[in-house]
Amino acid sequence: MSDEIKHECGLAYIRLRKPFSYYLQKRGSVTYGLNKLYLLMEKQHNRGQDGAGLATLKLNIEPGNPFLYRLRSNAQQPIADLFYKIGLEIQELEKFQPDIAKHPGLMKGHLPFMGEILLGHLRYGTQGKNNLEFCHPFIKRNIVPGKNLALAGNFNLVNTDELFEHIQLAPGQFEKQSDLAAMMEVIHHYLSEEENIHPNNPAIGDVLRKAVPLFDGGFTVGGLVGNGHSFIIRDANGIRPAYYYVDDEVIVAASERAAIRTTFNVGENEVLELMPGQALLVDDAGKYKIEQIIEPKQRRACSFERIYFSRGSDEKIYRERIALGNRLSKVVLERIDNDLKNTIFSYIPNTAEVAFYGLVKGMEEYLNKIKVERILSWGNEVDPEKLEAMINRKIRQEKIAIKDVKLRTFITEDINRNEMVQHVYDITYGTVRKNEDTLVIIDDSIVRGTTLKESIIRMLSRLGPKKIIIVSSAPQIRYPDCYGIDMSKMGDFIAFRAVMALLKERGMSNIIDQTYQKIIELETTQQLHTENVVRQLYKPFTTEEISEKIAQLITPENLNIPVEVIYQTIEDLHLSCPTNTGDWYFTGNYPTPGGNKVCNKAFKNFMEGKNVRGY
Repeated sequence: MSDEIKHECGLAYIRLRKPFSYYLQKRGSVTYGLNKLYLLMEKQHNRGQDGAGLATLKLNIEPGNPFLYRLRSNAQQPIADLFYKIGLEIQELEKFQPDIAKHPGLMKGHLPFMGEILLGHLRYGTQGKNNLEFCHPFIKRNIVPGKNLALAGNFNLVNTDELFEHIQLAPGQFEKQSDLAAMMEVIHHYLSEEENIHPNNPAIGDVLRKAVPLFDGGFTVGGLVGNGHSFIIRDANGIRPAYYYVDDEVIVAASERAAIRTTFNVGENEVLELMPGQALLVDDAGKYKIEQIIEPKQRRACSFERIYFSRGSDEKIYRERIALGNRLSKVVLERIDNDLKNTIFSYIPNTAEVAFYGLVKGMEEYLNKIKVERILSWGNEVDPEKLEAMINRKIRQEKIAIKDVKLRTFITEDINRNEMVQHVYDITYGTVRKNEDTLVIIDDSIVRGTTLKESIIRMLSRLGPKKIIIVSSAPQIRYPDCYGIDMSKMGDFIAFRAVMALLKERGMSNIIDQTYQKIIELETTQQLHTENVVRQLYKPFTTEEISEKIAQLITPENLNIPVEVIYQTIEDLHLSCPTNTGDWYFTGNYPTPGGNKVCNKAFKNFMEGKNVRGY
């Protein structure tokens, strides 16, 4: 994605099912759990930019001794920082007791993070300040073991005020800024009630059945309870991803299937998906079960997981990204008038590479068909030289642009930022025949269009192509997100700016005013959640009309080279990614009432000149 949307959060959970001595004997290390947690978090490093944290729970600890520990970091490399600090503790201990690694019991007694249950988190904040205090996990401590709770998750809630009101708790300034704080207080409220009824043995499933239906949002959440129980819970629509793996040694959960597969070297079918509304519940003895906590609703797993957010090393995601590119080949062929001889294909940025392979595959299929037809048309009059030339015809592919990462930090500080932004990407000279070749560049998605206009298109124009066609493997992003992705400001979207320009140009500004007034009315009656009013802004125009206007908006001034934009269709998105049908970014069809509320509020903020999130 040339216009970067920072990734969502990531979750990592490990429950060791054997004594530490077992891992020492069989795996060669008493820190087997910590080692695997580090790998599981690093393999999801793409999901966190603001910080990381971990919590560990020790089992069978004598009363009066601590059993729940937490460590968080907002350093530049937070995962490395966390485990560096843990490593220093181990090194310090080995200075005085060189052979302590051979004694698991002593290691557990001396090292805070030698626990049987481990919860790791990678944070990208959509609410709250980006400082250490907002890094997960959050913890609640109590003298009663069963009332201790550590919580972390990949989620966003849009009804935090209602949650605090439900449990009759007046939030402090910190709690007001954190949806995790609201979730924590609600779960802990019902956990304490259950602990009072069933001392030392609360039914975690019953706790979740009371708390989870109150949450409006998309979430995958992991929790550790002081009595040795733990859980992973997924929202009813399956918006945020969750996967798990179980064998006789470990129980593992994470936000990405590929991370588990790589860390534990297991097959695809061995890693299972936690389905919508389900919880993975693990008791203090290490026994697990899957329970349906909340009635599943229509599955609306986020499509951006497949387009961009998740690592493409997952084989299903890889195939889906290939399909996204491949389904664009027909319309691209039409735009270039089937002129493959004078067209060069490339991709920007690197995250679009797999979709690029799919697009090229479509072009190759067409070219091979043409080859066969031409050769057959020659009949018996086959010229060997002519035949060789036909067989050797290939799709022209080039590495047109390379991201110059070294410039990133500097350009944000330079007063001549616009000039410097142009050079974020460097171009490969000598790849394009001036005024002859069309450049087709695929991007995984187009959000703001800023980098396209200020950097990519300007740089590509220096090659002198006849035409530049930008292809997006995702449909037009028209609406904000409120389920864990930082996309909540209406004015950020190039598609929204395009439709607003069209409405004004065609004398249809009354639709803008009507939309705003309707939202004011709904807000007055506390009905903002009942419908997505913003959708009516797009209704007067076809997708092609909006795409044409977007092409105009992203074309730099005084550029004489035609620029066109092609977007994925909603239909082809669903065909390519059949299990992830969450498309509210593109359609405005939100899976929860809170989505409508956020969208309407985001438009109201835009109209009132408020540059703030919609939740």
